[in-house]
Amino acid sequence: MMQNVHLAPETDEDDLYSGYNDYNPTYDTEELENDTGFQQAVRTSHGRRPPVTAKIPSTAVTRPIATGYGSKTSLMSSMGRLMTGAIQDGVTRPMTAVRAAGFTKAALRGSAFDPLGQSRGPAPPLETKNEDSPEEKIRQLEKKVNELVEESCIANSCGDLKLALEKAKDAGRKERVLVRQREQLTTPENINLDLTYSVLFNLASQYSANEMYAEALNTYQVIVKNKMFSNSGRLKVNMGNIYLKQRNYSKAIKFYRMALDQIPSVHKEMRIKIMQNIGVTFIKTGQYSDAINSFEHIMSMAPNLKAGFNLILSYFAIGDREKMKKAFQKLIAVPLEIDDDDKYISPTDDPHTNLVIEAIKNDHLRQMERERKAMAEKYIMTAAKLIAPVIETSFAVGYDWCVEVVKASQYVELANDLEINKAITYLRQKDFNQAVDTLKMFEKKDSRVKSAAATNLSFLYYLENEFAQASSYADLAVNSDRYNPSALTNKGNTVFANADYEKAAEFYKEALRNDSSCTEALYNIGLTYKKLNRLDEALECFLKLHAILRNSAQVLYQIANIHELMEDPNQAIEWLMQLISVVPTDSKALSKLGELYDSEGDKSQAFQYYYESYRYFPSNIEVIEWLGAYYIDTQFCEKAIQYFERASLIQPTQVKWQLMVASCFRRSGNYQKALDTYKDIHRKFPENVDCLRFLVRLCTDIGLKEVQEYATKLKRLEKMKEIREQRIKSGRDGSGTSRGKREGSAGSDSGQNSSASSKGERLSAKLRALPGTNEPYESSSNKEIDASYVDPLGPQIERPKTAAKKRIEEDDFADEELGDDLLPE
Repeated sequence: MMQNVHLAPETDEDDLYSGYNDYNPTYDTEELENDTGFQQAVRTSHGRRPPVTAKIPSTAVTRPIATGYGSKTSLMSSMGRLMTGAIQDGVTRPMTAVRAAGFTKAALRGSAFDPLGQSRGPAPPLETKNEDSPEEKIRQLEKKVNELVEESCIANSCGDLKLALEKAKDAGRKERVLVRQREQLTTPENINLDLTYSVLFNLASQYSANEMYAEALNTYQVIVKNKMFSNSGRLKVNMGNIYLKQRNYSKAIKFYRMALDQIPSVHKEMRIKIMQNIGVTFIKTGQYSDAINSFEHIMSMAPNLKAGFNLILSYFAIGDREKMKKAFQKLIAVPLEIDDDDKYISPTDDPHTNLVIEAIKNDHLRQMERERKAMAEKYIMTAAKLIAPVIETSFAVGYDWCVEVVKASQYVELANDLEINKAITYLRQKDFNQAVDTLKMFEKKDSRVKSAAATNLSFLYYLENEFAQASSYADLAVNSDRYNPSALTNKGNTVFANADYEKAAEFYKEALRNDSSCTEALYNIGLTYKKLNRLDEALECFLKLHAILRNSAQVLYQIANIHELMEDPNQAIEWLMQLISVVPTDSKALSKLGELYDSEGDKSQAFQYYYESYRYFPSNIEVIEWLGAYYIDTQFCEKAIQYFERASLIQPTQVKWQLMVASCFRRSGNYQKALDTYKDIHRKFPENVDCLRFLVRLCTDIGLKEVQEYATKLKRLEKMKEIREQRIKSGRDGSGTSRGKREGSAGSDSGQNSSASSKGERLSAKLRALPGTNEPYESSSNKEIDASYVDPLGPQIERPKTAAKKRIEEDDFADEELGDDLLPE
């Protein structure tokens, strides 16, 4: 096969393409400037000579012919024109259409084929800027000013107002330097007015944000008075806002009107906003008729929710019932301009459509629509609650009118909420029967409304301690809406009231699973764990609640109480210190701190907190007793007298407080006053043995004649006491069975009155611990203490927090005792 292949012979022949780059240098335009003949022809008539023609003899044959093999000859056309590739006077002429393909005369010198010029190397470096030039300095300074303005705005958006103001001031200083430099180099017309305007406007805004209103007004004045700034009059709105914050309402209205005059009518939205500001300012000044004119104009031109609500307030202030109704109807008719919820329900099973709907179901536009709808409902509900009691003869009729108007509008679902608010109003007026009747009307409504009404009914019956009815309506609320956390919490409360703590905890857990922000359920489950003695879990619940409600006094108290139960007094003291920082006037918290310091042996700190507790609530018997005992222990019996006298006023049937007063007189050396006090006690309590013993002793020491009389009475009382004790002893020996029954009943009685009896024992134990316990009156038996007395600030029974759908206003916490229960919502 290879016999038919003929290889090209390797010869030393020249390149077939050589010579194509040969040309006559006469036509090289790059060297024309250095060509003497060409320059002479341009200046003189040398170039106008006629061309050489073929008539000249021997012209065509006297020059050699240039071949492709390197020999160079000259060819002339018949008209005397040089042919392509010809040579004249030893200079080659370029060939046509060869230069564009990259063939240059450099090829004759042996250079490589390089049509793109890659062999020339990298481009020369750019010329460096002269940073010392005035123009470059101005350009850099202008860039720096823009950066400072931007940094100031970013700092303001991040909440760092101080840094934003510093950046704005720095931008202002550099901008003034920039203006001076520009004036020196160029004409004033070349000054960047936009930059000056932005710097001044940002500086004024930062002054206003930092509440430096005088500086802000001065800066705005500089902008407004400068005629070179276009549309600067609009900033008078900002100046009016500052005057409004300063409560200079007349100037605020003046600047609002000046701004309104300078804004053309095509800017309708801005004019409406300024008119709304004018109306609000008129309301603040009490000029309700002028405010009504502004809001009426707004509602006729471009109705909106805020203007409609303010119009209702203005009519409410002047007491015009009919205009209130009309304004409420206008408020209801304001278009929301949001899409219906049906848009977010897929009509088909198309997966692409479902994906699109899922994507837009909770996007920013949807969230904005929800916020707008919630704001509209808030305005309508507030306006209805405001005007319902005054537009008709009674608030019930007024509510009915509002409900009918709402039902005929696009806010139909608000009608049921208004009915529930009507029931809440009955509750505030203490008309519980009407509230219950109103709520019972919802039993046949749809599930959501039925659940809300049943929740409130359960709450009402729970407050009235009718736990069976409360449990029934709680079940109805849960069955109507299983995911209602308030209903589940109320159900847990009814179970908690029946002491079924494990089951109550399950309901509270379910409520938290449905709504992790249900603070009532979290608080109640903490109480439940506390009842079950699961203190670690209870502490965890209350710590979680403390993270949500940072300044809740009741949560702080529960945490401190659990640490006390866990025998960690230092932690309990720390949490109680946080508690009194929230409610510094709560006497119960202060007395608890005194008790903890007393148990730790720190009497001075205990006295401080007990004394503070006494200042805020001077009727706590335990605090009064501790302070009196403290002064006796420190040998200041005169100061203890005032505390025991107050205790005798609080408990006039308790003889021991009056005996303590007499004892303090006797210890301080005032025997006559002590004798008079003992005589007064004897007149009030003639059968008190301790009083008679001291009367006998004092009369003997002083040498009074009444000693015999008091001694006779004392002997008779002691004899009667011995006879009574013998009868009791003989009765016990003769009836063992009845004694057992009596012991059983006494045990049950003691169980029922354990709180009161334990309190009486504590009081007697403290009195017996006072100095001089060998004296007869200080060793009085517990029978003389009224154990049925209930301390007004004693511990309460733990009741779980009630979660109702609607909140009921309560008194301030500082006026109540810190107990183990929260008031119902």
